[in-house]
Amino acid sequence: MTGKSNFHVGRPNIGNRATLNERFSNILDQQWLTNNGPFLQQFEHEIARYCAVKHCVAVSNGTIALELAIRALGLTGEVILPSFTFIATAHALSWHGIRPVFCDINPITLCIDPNQVEALVTPATSAIMGVHVYGHACDVAALGHVAAANHIPLVFDAAHAVGCTYGGRPIGNFGACEVFSFHATKVLNSIEGGAITTNDDGLADRLRRLRNFGFPGDGRDVTVELGTNGKMNEFCAAMGLTNLEHLESFIAVNKANYAAYSAGLAGLPGLELFEFDAAEKNNYQYVIVRVRESLFGHTRDALIQALQSQGVLARRYFSPGCHAMEPYATADPGLADRLPVTETVSREVLALPTGTQLGPADIEKICDILRTVHAAG
Repeated sequence: MTGKSNFHVGRPNIGNRATLNERFSNILDQQWLTNNGPFLQQFEHEIARYCAVKHCVAVSNGTIALELAIRALGLTGEVILPSFTFIATAHALSWHGIRPVFCDINPITLCIDPNQVEALVTPATSAIMGVHVYGHACDVAALGHVAAANHIPLVFDAAHAVGCTYGGRPIGNFGACEVFSFHATKVLNSIEGGAITTNDDGLADRLRRLRNFGFPGDGRDVTVELGTNGKMNEFCAAMGLTNLEHLESFIAVNKANYAAYSAGLAGLPGLELFEFDAAEKNNYQYVIVRVRESLFGHTRDALIQALQSQGVLARRYFSPGCHAMEPYATADPGLADRLPVTETVSREVLALPTGTQLGPADIEKICDILRTVHAAG
């Protein structure tokens, strides 16, 4: 291969620009920039319809969505979650004075291992928080049994999982609520944004109050409880609507890219492609390989350097696990010994470029680089 390419993980998907510009102009003409505007209301309605769930409460970003869910559910003490997740999952809990209790993951699904959750429950446990890693759904049923047996709520960080299903039902319907991210790098982006979905009427009402300073939403200018400012503005809602209209086409491109990688990496020892459940709908937003040094001949980090030298910007995602970052590493330095699967996976995972900016020819180039690196030993 000659010359350098320029392929990145996380390039944003962007829908029809003419439609987006028309919506932006409408916002400026109406001079309704935020505060539960018409595009925000429409976006919430369409997300709820897409996920086949009763309520969608859209907010300014995914981290605020987590924090509002934590607050609305009245969580305290400890919450069990995987360390193999983006740091926001743990930080949202810590920000509210809750101790994250990290659980190891299933080595195949890379989601929290329900078999290990039960042993971590204590009288201080107020919830279990699963994470649908790379859009692969957690074992919702098994986690639900543990939560029900201990009379605690089950919450899901579904940041990766718009357009995915569990048992044929759309993600967004499970647990007390599910939390989405619409950050620019997600399959569906609103530039920046997030949402909480739920089938619980009372919880949805409280979430709407909490995102707007605690105002009751009936026109009164008197707060009824402590709240914050988590509102999504109209421009982000318009972007979200525009991209939602093209979501299925984004997913189709991702699926084609995933198939191209699967073919291109076939027979290449030491690069193990993360597999999705063919019985479920997936968004294929992440192409993840695990780099087995003993077979591939290079560590994951050495491979990243080789890719970067050729203009391919892959990511360590997630690496390290939350338990190995601050403030958690200092607070409990023995965590690594109790999370052996997380430790191993975090050293091996690599996210390769995909999305609507790439096509089969680009992926063939990336696979060619990977084969060249392996051949060079």
